[in-house]
Amino acid sequence: MAEAAGLVDRLGLEASKVLQAAAILAVGVAAALLVRSLMRRSLQQRLPTHIYKPLENMVFFSLLLVAGVTALTPFGVSPSGLLLAGGFAGIVVGFASQQTVSNLISGVFLLVEQPLRVGDPVTIKGVSGVVVDISILSTRIRTWDGYIVRIPNSVVFNEAITNYVRTRARRVEISVGISYGSSIDKAIEAVKRLMEEHPFCLVNPAPEAFVEEYGDSAVVLKARCWAPPQVWFRTKTELQTRLKTTLEQAGVEIPFPQLDLHIRDSVPLKVELGASGGPGLTSPRGS
Repeated sequence: MAEAAGLVDRLGLEASKVLQAAAILAVGVAAALLVRSLMRRSLQQRLPTHIYKPLENMVFFSLLLVAGVTALTPFGVSPSGLLLAGGFAGIVVGFASQQTVSNLISGVFLLVEQPLRVGDPVTIKGVSGVVVDISILSTRIRTWDGYIVRIPNSVVFNEAITNYVRTRARRVEISVGISYGSSIDKAIEAVKRLMEEHPFCLVNPAPEAFVEEYGDSAVVLKARCWAPPQVWFRTKTELQTRLKTTLEQAGVEIPFPQLDLHIRDSVPLKVELGASGGPGLTSPRGS
């Protein structure tokens, strides 16, 4: 009977520990959900998505981790001992996953420094496109062809980043060839007027056009203007589309590639009928 009573007491004690751990875990989960809800109400609209989302995940899962560690206390597991064991395990795992840790640290630096943001058109290590996501471990870019490229944050942080919108203006350059018989002054005036009338070409710096080179078949003109980066591509395509009509209206010819052949001495050729009745060519000097 005494052994049975002792067994019941032990079972009751274990059940009590399980209930305490479940209660602690439930309170921790509820607290994590409450904090996340408060963060969404107070911070989600104030912070950019690429900053708020990692912050929310970090806080939420940290609270869950604290709740899980605290729930082990009724079973006699010391949080300090667990942290010590976790620190040792972290060292072992760190040596095995140095690249992951490097990506994690680089991700934090990217979120703090912000050399690029979600929606920015960029070029990173030969990959060009729009940034669609910046997480703790990697950055995803949608290329101009529509592909999603995932780049580890350690690579992003150590590579040169070309950001096409983190500037107030971006230069548009167009080259066009005109015939040697056309007026260069009229062509330059027409091209400059086209850029000055375009709504997205900035007044300061002013648009400019000049002779870039004298090619084999044309005089090559270079046209330059500055436009806001958000409409840079639209400005470039519209100017290129209208340029041909503008030059034609100004009486300026855009030539085809051509080769002029000049014959210095004219040599007469004699045509004789051969035995077969067909024409044949002979040298003027004879054979």
